[in-house]
Amino acid sequence: MHLSPLIVTPLLAGITCALLHVLALRLFPHWNLLDFPERYGLKRARLPYPSGVIAVLTFLLFFVGVSQIGRQEFGLLAGIILLGITCVIDDRKPLSPRIRLSCQTLVAVLLFATGTQIYTLTNPLSTIMQEPFFKLDAWRIAMPLLGNVPILSAVFTIVWLLLTINALNWFDGIPGQVSLLSTIGFLTIGLLSISSRVGQEHLALLSFLLAAIAATSFLFDVPPPRVVLGDSGAMFFGLMLGTLTIYAGGKVATAFLVLGVPLIDSFFVIVRRVTSGRSPLQGSNDHLHHRLLARGWSPLHVIVLTASVGLLFGGTALFLSTFQKFIAAIILFLLMLGLTVYSRPPNSQKTSTDYS
Repeated sequence: MHLSPLIVTPLLAGITCALLHVLALRLFPHWNLLDFPERYGLKRARLPYPSGVIAVLTFLLFFVGVSQIGRQEFGLLAGIILLGITCVIDDRKPLSPRIRLSCQTLVAVLLFATGTQIYTLTNPLSTIMQEPFFKLDAWRIAMPLLGNVPILSAVFTIVWLLLTINALNWFDGIPGQVSLLSTIGFLTIGLLSISSRVGQEHLALLSFLLAAIAATSFLFDVPPPRVVLGDSGAMFFGLMLGTLTIYAGGKVATAFLVLGVPLIDSFFVIVRRVTSGRSPLQGSNDHLHHRLLARGWSPLHVIVLTASVGLLFGGTALFLSTFQKFIAAIILFLLMLGLTVYSRPPNSQKTSTDYS
């Protein structure tokens, strides 16, 4: 294994991303590409927005340079571009939640159709059930142009990508939070990829490449931010975390431990919205970071909390067995449940604004 490309290429990507951010600080104001703080009741100057396009452009530039473009790679490129265009439009002039969800679903279907698929899931209770894997490719249906499609694999892959895309986007309520958590996620997948369990050097290269891009974005996005990431960046990082997890052989448990905070928080938010008679797509400020801010936490303290949890559980996942990851996931769920109860607002406090 050659370590130099795993170091040099991400380093160049980070430098490129930083230079593009510097250019954006100068050019975006002249092009009127600035955010809208008044939408969320914020009293500050308008900032360059959406800076997420810089992360997308940097990755596309290096991805084409380090990859052999085949069917799967072409599908990923097309999906990134389609999602990026939709997000930029939404960042400038908000689209309806149904249009956004339809676009995200189309992207997930496109990736699945071009080869980004999960066929099996490791059974964490294999010693009890005597079944090491859950097979998702046994039930197939013939479809025009696509051939025999494994239905369970298609459903799980598409739902997984939609979860990672939206969980990261919904968690983008505090500047720097998504980019730092994404950095941890990409580093975890990269380290897993060079381990003997996966052994995919190209996947490690892509992961470290994205980690460098996300880390550079964090330097410009950390409070007080100089740019605003926007849906363009949050959804891109979410898409890539979900996709690289599939490339690594369906390491969903590992990704869940890294992204457990936004994923479990999204679950709690959806349950609260549905039980209160609201649409799960309707925005509100009932995410964990909003609730912690309402209790007097500073943005930096919230970022430290979420990053520490992601680093702790994601880091340990590299050394745990499947059953141990299952136990860790239960512990993480209970931790998030405790934080949710702790941050619960008084009954008289109403929430109506979504900052993510």
